[in-house]
Amino acid sequence: MSTINIDDGIASPPPQSTPIRSVGDVANLINSRSNKNSYARWIVFLALGGVFLDAYDLTTLSYGIDDVVKDFGLTPTITGLVTSSIMIGTIVGNLLGGWLTDKYGRYSVFMADMLFFVVSAIAAGLAPNVWVLIGARFLMGVGVGIDLPVAMAYLAEFSKFTGKANKASRLAAWCPMWYAASSVCFFIIFGLYFVLPKEHIDWLWRASLLFGAVPALLIIAVRSKFMNESPLWAANQGDLSGAARILRDSYGIDAHEDKSVSQTEAKKTPPKVSFRILFQKPYRERTIVAGVMNVCISFEYTAIAFFLPSILAQFLGAGVFETISASLGLNALFAFTGGLLGMRLAWKFPSRHVAIAGFALQFIALVSLALIGHPQAIIGVVFAIAMLGLWLFAEGFGPGAQLMIYPALSYPTHIRATGVGFSRSLSGIGSALALFILPILQASFGTNMFWIVSLSAIIPIVFLLVVRFEPTRHDIDAPEVQDSENHAHPGEQHV
Repeated sequence: MSTINIDDGIASPPPQSTPIRSVGDVANLINSRSNKNSYARWIVFLALGGVFLDAYDLTTLSYGIDDVVKDFGLTPTITGLVTSSIMIGTIVGNLLGGWLTDKYGRYSVFMADMLFFVVSAIAAGLAPNVWVLIGARFLMGVGVGIDLPVAMAYLAEFSKFTGKANKASRLAAWCPMWYAASSVCFFIIFGLYFVLPKEHIDWLWRASLLFGAVPALLIIAVRSKFMNESPLWAANQGDLSGAARILRDSYGIDAHEDKSVSQTEAKKTPPKVSFRILFQKPYRERTIVAGVMNVCISFEYTAIAFFLPSILAQFLGAGVFETISASLGLNALFAFTGGLLGMRLAWKFPSRHVAIAGFALQFIALVSLALIGHPQAIIGVVFAIAMLGLWLFAEGFGPGAQLMIYPALSYPTHIRATGVGFSRSLSGIGSALALFILPILQASFGTNMFWIVSLSAIIPIVFLLVVRFEPTRHDIDAPEVQDSENHAHPGEQHV
């Protein structure tokens, strides 16, 4: 119960309650907690559920595009619009979503984002013509783009900075979740194939798109019980009493707003949300490195993941079913397991070191594929497939996991989602560039295109070696780190 101050008759917090004066105090309370709390874990789980939706929606139509072409009698140009509309939407959504998440809060944007998934999935599945399908896929892409920045903000801000289930580890979890969702997408399509009547098997692409609304509706259904605003974001807006309430609800931490803080300080204007801040000291170098990583990772990922079936078909000389099965087997055996390893490495080793190791292995794999060319002997085929597996494994534990860790932990709360969204928008540009350039390179150079793709693995290493900022060394929201960054010499970085 509250105690009463005899002098003024005003109820005061119990003695064990901790006063909070700033976002740094909130960060310290989260980092120093020792008890496990299922409420906070549910928020993390729901944020990862958003990542699952992202991967599912981006993967779905890749298995049904041929049926869409037949249903609507599409030309190659219109087919390109159908396949690229969701990617264009993600670029817009990343820029918009990151800014909105920092401006209006994590909770509001996350719940609005789920409605995007529901509406777009239903509209795409029931599309009467190709233009409605293109519009719905664009809207779905906007939802995917909005979701990743807000999901990464949740994962970073509802986790401790150190320990086994720390910020880096939970951010790295997006990678195996992505691969798991891609695999689940295939199994759902596989199941729907047997459920649908044979005379309506052409409905398969529609059914798989409609199914995407189901997990979004489930997340909306449980939001009132488990979802909450980020206490760091609330404190950053000057709502210290709200931050204290969230700490009690989510962590069981007994805290209260420090009323001794002056009214001028308490009503301080929330920090401005702007893309310009990303290119000011001390964030400029981090923004450049995160941007280079996102462009290069998405370019080489598209080269391998998107063209993996055709690469395997060349190596194995197999049919469609065998090729898709081999693609899924490689993803499950190498990429998914690499992602799980990435979660473990993330809380043990510096982010830069893990990323550099992953890029180095990918470079070796890509150069090997370029040297192998079109193998004729069985041992050459086995070695080529092993190199594909090595690339996927390195992607899972290295660049894939660090893709979110680096930007999410490089920026403080007030620009975290903006920074992640900007980086992810560059990733979308890298993917779009790859989809345009790679077919030309493949037609002109064949497997020698891997020499060019290998540059995407070596360039980020150079930037990571030059800019020696390590995002997992210090909690950027901690008051001592913010003070040092605010007063650091423009050329200084944390090493």
